[in-house]
Order: sequence, then structure tokens, then C-alpha cells
Amino acid sequence: MSREIVQELTFFTHSVIMGLVITFIYDWIRVLRRLFRHGTAFISIEDFLFWLTCGIGVFYMLYRENNGTLRWFAVLGATIGMFLYKVIVRDVFVNVMSTCLHKIMWSVFRFLQIVLKPLKHMIYTGKTFVLYMGKKLKKCKNFIKKRLTGFIKTIRMVLCKR
Repeated sequence: MSREIVQELTFFTHSVIMGLVITFIYDWIRVLRRLFRHGTAFISIEDFLFWLTCGIGVFYMLYRENNGTLRWFAVLGATIGMFLYKVIVRDVFVNVMSTCLHKIMWSVFRFLQIVLKPLKHMIYTGKTFVLYMGKKLKKCKNFIKKRLTGFIKTIRMVLCKR
């Protein structure tokens, strides 16, 4: 084969791989969307940033391998890569990864609940103690305030008589 044909085949292969990678990364975004609820605005921002990044990546590949010239078979190669990924992987990847990550996160959360239970109990006990002491200090403050008010009234009466 001539050198130009090998170069074109390499370029086409890289285009197919780029399509596979783009779809793989987007599937990870879909996994994250299943794990954490997203609002419409956040999804729009995510998609915008994803496609902006993909556009920059595709442009870089075109610039590096084809001097920035858009070749339609490169677009065809990326489309074939995306299609192959979807045919081979389908939604199995998203379902399996979101289920596995969900179970891992649930296990970690449950472990933290068990480990931090004594700390939760200590915080509850401390809170109860602080509230109890606050009530006692409030009573003490009111008692001292009444005594001082009475003492001040007594001093005023004594000073006013003289």
C-alpha cells in the first residue's frame, strides 16, 4: 500500500476511535445523571460543556492529522464509531455501572452510619447537656437579676432618705 492510503486509513481509524471515546464519555455522564438528580438547567450546562470539549477534541484531531481540513469520511468514521459503541454496548454499560456505583455508595453510606453512630450519640448527649445547662443558667441569671434589682432599690431608698 502506498503511504498516503496508510495515512488515510490511520486517520479514518482515529476518527472511529474518537467516536467510540465520545460515546463512552457521554455514557459516563449518563451514569452520573442516574446517580445524582440533575435539573434541566444543569443538564443543559453539562451537555454544552461536553459538546464544546468534544468539538475542541475533534478539531485538534483534524488539525493534527489533516492540517485542520474537514474530511467527510472523518465525520463518517466518528459516526461509525458511535454507532458501533451503541450496537455493542447499548445501555448495558449505563445500567451496570449505575447499579454498581449505587450499591458501592449505599455501602459506604451505611458503613459511615455505623461508624459515626457513637459520635451521633455523643452529639445528642452534648446537646441535651448544653440545653439543660442553658435552662439552669437562665434561672440563675433571673435569680441574680431579681436580687440585684432588689438591692439597687434598697440602696436608692436609703440614699433618697438621706
